[in-house]
Amino acid sequence: MNHLFCFGFGFSARALSQRLKHHGWKISATSRDTDGVAKISDSGLDGFLFNAQLKIPGDVTHLLISAPPDENGDPVLALFSRQLQSLKHLQWLGYLSTTGVYGDKGGDWVDEETPLAPNTARGVRRLAAEQAWLKLGLPVHLFRLAGIYGPGRNQLVNVLNGTAIRIVKQGQIFSRIHVEDIAGVLAASIARPNPQRAYNVCDDEPCPPQDVVAYAAQLVGQPLPPEIPFGQAALTPMARSFYADSKRVSNARIKTELGYQLRYPNYRVGLAALQLAI
Repeated sequence: MNHLFCFGFGFSARALSQRLKHHGWKISATSRDTDGVAKISDSGLDGFLFNAQLKIPGDVTHLLISAPPDENGDPVLALFSRQLQSLKHLQWLGYLSTTGVYGDKGGDWVDEETPLAPNTARGVRRLAAEQAWLKLGLPVHLFRLAGIYGPGRNQLVNVLNGTAIRIVKQGQIFSRIHVEDIAGVLAASIARPNPQRAYNVCDDEPCPPQDVVAYAAQLVGQPLPPEIPFGQAALTPMARSFYADSKRVSNARIKTELGYQLRYPNYRVGLAALQLAI
């Protein structure tokens, strides 16, 4: 039986797990119990496990790493690299990275062959983690995710709860991806493994972020949220860091190599589908 083990069980890992469960896969993930003690669970609990006493099940065939690195490096590699290398049945390892590893391109296009030049601390840590994972000699596949949205986590929600704003920064371009398409790309890679390969995971239409907010407001019949110049916006350091990069990200490789057809090729299709579920 195929057995997927997830280090970190967040938005993307849950989406992939639900897809694979329908095909009879065994799923387990790191989680925490009610006392905050780290453990392995197959019940879908949230949380990360960075406990050196954990034993990865020996029958694991596929691994998904969605836990982010911190200032000390990748926590999974720090504690579990020896165990990972001893897994006898491992066929595929997916590492969820970010398009932030490309840095700022002034709105120009990037693909997987573009030189990596991160210009934020978060991007630098991700690039270091990518490189460390590739050196393990395992069947590692890198997935560079654009901005993620999906059920319960989208601009429709922000418009309806009154928190949406249209931050305008001249020339700013973002790429994004629906969480179900992340799961689809990961499943396509599992079906066509190609270790040491990197894939951009994004939709077909990079655009200014304020356009997405405006369309969400139109869908739910709400007034257009106010425009706020970037320099005047009250943003957390994390949110502000997203505006340090402006680029258009190509997704050609997931189509040509993995044969994946996006279910939500742009934000309009994605938001319209989410609006029907509200």
